[in-house]
Amino acid sequence: MIDRPIPLQRPVLPPGLDPRAASILREIVEQYVETGDPVGSRTLSRRLPQPLSPATIRNVMADLTEAGLLFAPHTSAGRMPTEKGMRLFVDGLLQFGNLSDDERETIVRTLETRGRSLQDTLADASAMLSGLSSAAGLVLAPKSDGQIKHIEFVALGSGRALVILVGTDGQVENRVIETPPGLPPSSLVEAGNYLNARLRGLSLAELRLHVDSEMAANQTELDQLAAGVVESGLAIWGGEGRGGALFLRGQSRLLSDVTQLERLSTIQALFDRLETQETMLRLLDLAEQSDGVRIFIGAESGLFGASGISMVVAPARNESNRIVGAIGVIGPQRLNYGRIIPVVDYTARVIGRLLG
Repeated sequence: MIDRPIPLQRPVLPPGLDPRAASILREIVEQYVETGDPVGSRTLSRRLPQPLSPATIRNVMADLTEAGLLFAPHTSAGRMPTEKGMRLFVDGLLQFGNLSDDERETIVRTLETRGRSLQDTLADASAMLSGLSSAAGLVLAPKSDGQIKHIEFVALGSGRALVILVGTDGQVENRVIETPPGLPPSSLVEAGNYLNARLRGLSLAELRLHVDSEMAANQTELDQLAAGVVESGLAIWGGEGRGGALFLRGQSRLLSDVTQLERLSTIQALFDRLETQETMLRLLDLAEQSDGVRIFIGAESGLFGASGISMVVAPARNESNRIVGAIGVIGPQRLNYGRIIPVVDYTARVIGRLLG
């Protein structure tokens, strides 16, 4: 499954563009992706495959600007692509191929789960995506509704304890809860023994209902402190809906080109929103609506409402073709899409196997 290559995309002439205009638009976008700077007619005359004079190129650039595909950041500057121009490039002029065998092996080796928790693996996946894309990498794993294998409480001191939840599918989640000062270790052991004796192949939601029912009927033999630990331990996984765990790495890469204070606040708002439940659910919705990699430029995803930001996202599907997560990259509009798309596609299929 994970060795299926994505097909090489052949550039298709977008509607309304003749070959000369398409060639100039493609070169401007590729130069912009590489440097982030406006591209002038003299630069283009040296780089275009067909010989065109700077005057002819300026005329074509003027037409592309009038069509809303290019803009000039300064009066005497060259041109840069608008979001509409980037979308046209991505949809019709972008060319990408397959990853090399070495690149595939590196991704698989990075995501090898042997001796590590699934959480560590997913965190490494997002860091790897960030490194390969020079942008922020994200991995979203939905909240598991599978059966629970083991629950354990570990004292951390200073009125805190670690709750370790192990699923029958091997997924491990760790959360920290507050505990009463001076809570004896025996209460943590008693709380863990109580829950583990009642798992019997239940999902977390089913276990919570069972425990709530017992406690409401006062049918437990727990002392008051241990009962409080049980309630706190289960409460941290409370809430309905799909939820999930979002791993985001490389946020600083989004700030590397930020010079304006207004732009900085936009990026910070993006970070804040990424961590909300609503955004995680929306990411899953976007993944579910796609059979493969999707590219969102600016506000197209409905997630951020910010210009100058792009997101490449793909669903992670298991062997049964069920969505088990979302993999993606968030970065500036001038992402290297031809490089990133095959990386996201392949990583999503590897993660789908891990989460399946």
